[in-house]
Amino acid sequence: MSGRSDSSFSIRSLEWVTSNGGRGLVNRIETIYYSLSAPSKGGPALKQLPNQPGTATAGRGARPHVVRHYEPPNIKPIIKPALAGEGVWRSTFRGRSGPPPVMVTSFRSDPSYPQLVAGVAWIDHTQTTTWLYPGIQEPSAPMAQRGPEEVPTTMRDRLVATFNSGFKLADSGGGFAYGGHTYATMKDGQATFVRYTDGRVDVIDWTGGSTTASDIVYARQNLPLIVSGGQLNSNLSTGPEWGATLGNAVQVWRSSVGVDKYGNLIYAAANDQTVTSLARIMQHAGAVRAMEMDINAYWPSFITYQRAGAIGARNLLPDMIRSPLRYLTPDDRDFFAVYLNP
Repeated sequence: MSGRSDSSFSIRSLEWVTSNGGRGLVNRIETIYYSLSAPSKGGPALKQLPNQPGTATAGRGARPHVVRHYEPPNIKPIIKPALAGEGVWRSTFRGRSGPPPVMVTSFRSDPSYPQLVAGVAWIDHTQTTTWLYPGIQEPSAPMAQRGPEEVPTTMRDRLVATFNSGFKLADSGGGFAYGGHTYATMKDGQATFVRYTDGRVDVIDWTGGSTTASDIVYARQNLPLIVSGGQLNSNLSTGPEWGATLGNAVQVWRSSVGVDKYGNLIYAAANDQTVTSLARIMQHAGAVRAMEMDINAYWPSFITYQRAGAIGARNLLPDMIRSPLRYLTPDDRDFFAVYLNP
């Protein structure tokens, strides 16, 4: 409780109870609370989408000239009539000319819950480099060097986005490898965010055994894939493998990261989601493989930056409760930062 942390007192208290034999009790209390506060189906339709960062773009296929650089098609609205800007990509970084390295949008993802809005981000892998940074407390495995635990000040001139990682390792049971060293044992069958020595990043189903190979810079695991081959995991509704937290059916804030068919990253987050509804959001957004990341209101963050130097920080959705300045100071959890290529 007295250790270094950027979390609130209430969150630190909850984490302490969870880490000292009370995980089952906390899980039961949270499950009851979220079940009682779950949204009701139906209700009045939204009149407008929440405000998002960036400037709307025409989108691939809608421009009067040929687009030489790939940009994703706008996300097709599910609920009709569509709201203004629904599914239309917005460019977030204004620091240089050329194609946008990061774009964001939002859409209503479930006709049964017309008030719920999913935020989605798309990251161009040809223009960016994505790094994983350990936090103050996660990964919990002992590390000789944890690094800055924030976005390094020397890298902020190229920073275009940051986003949260997965569950605490004690809850996910997954592995963690960093800088060529495996700090927590890798598990076959786990969804894994991986970066290779050639700079590529991917979201894969891990089959590499307990340690990482020499061509892997980092690997972060979190539960099984929720989307694979463009299809939903068949165990989303009944499988027991969704962690020691809130399982698969409780409606809470959830986040996910995946890749499209061209290897670009897709991130999504939304409130009041189950594992299944989160997977459907990722599938509809174009992910061919996707993994669940952290959940509950306190942990999901996707932050964009308008200009070099981490200027103009904005959350993906306005009801994300953490400050958009998160990750510019040391953070408890490991996280990802996205930089423009030199």
